Amino acid sequence: MMFSPLERPLMDRRSFVSAAALAAASMPLLEAAPANASPSNDRALQRIMLDALTRELDDAATAAAVEPAVEDIGFNWHPPVAPIASLDYVVAYSFGNRPPAGGGDPSRVRYEPGPVNEALADAVAKVRAARDIPVFAQWEIAHFLETKYSMDRVTSVEPVVQPDGTIVYLSTDGVAEQVVAFRGGTSGTAGVVGFRDHVKRCVLTTRDRGMTAFAPEGVTMPGTYDELSGQPWTRRRDLYLLHDMYAQFARWRAHAITAAYPNG
Repeated sequence: MMFSPLERPLMDRRSFVSAAALAAASMPLLEAAPANASPSNDRALQRIMLDALTRELDDAATAAAVEPAVEDIGFNWHPPVAPIASLDYVVAYSFGNRPPAGGGDPSRVRYEPGPVNEALADAVAKVRAARDIPVFAQWEIAHFLETKYSMDRVTSVEPVVQPDGTIVYLSTDGVAEQVVAFRGGTSGTAGVVGFRDHVKRCVLTTRDRGMTAFAPEGVTMPGTYDELSGQPWTRRRDLYLLHDMYAQFARWRAHAITAAYPNG
């Protein structure tokens, strides 16, 4: 939650200049942040957060180092975008699904794609209507691209079925990894389709796998949660945002540790 100016007054000019100097001195720490992060560029918010963190941690240099992560993860939910005309292929990430219609153990019987993934397929169809490019879609979305749209040039990214029949569902990163394998490399620009509160992380995860990636400009991503989703954290927005922030912090942590100690 952002504190109001009455609760956390802005630093006066002298203390802000001092904090800025300390922030400059801590640049090696700041360089640990992911290079493709998308900060909000809200200067007033940055000042308030630096002030609050500095007082809470009693350490201006560390406050300056961690503030970008807190700001980006907590206050920025919009992905970087690019015109559809600049895209070479689509990567579509699923969101939630429903328990198997006939019951059964989801580790043995597949989930149902569900309405959210149908809405994501609708978003993919809007991109394809504007530009005829190949699509790499997680299986829940690919199902609707086939059954609802009879769309060609769609590669379905499937879960992994173990020799004993156990189904292992892919993470966001696992999907991105599979797309690189399917394409045989990272050339071109990916247009990323994902649920409204998930799509920013989808873009960043796609980039982490070496692809140039943006959300398609002008395409509204679905954002209605499904109360019948098989995953509790995808049933309500408040719960999902906490889940996504947890995943984003894990990403920042990994980048920061690698940057600080590249040799382990």
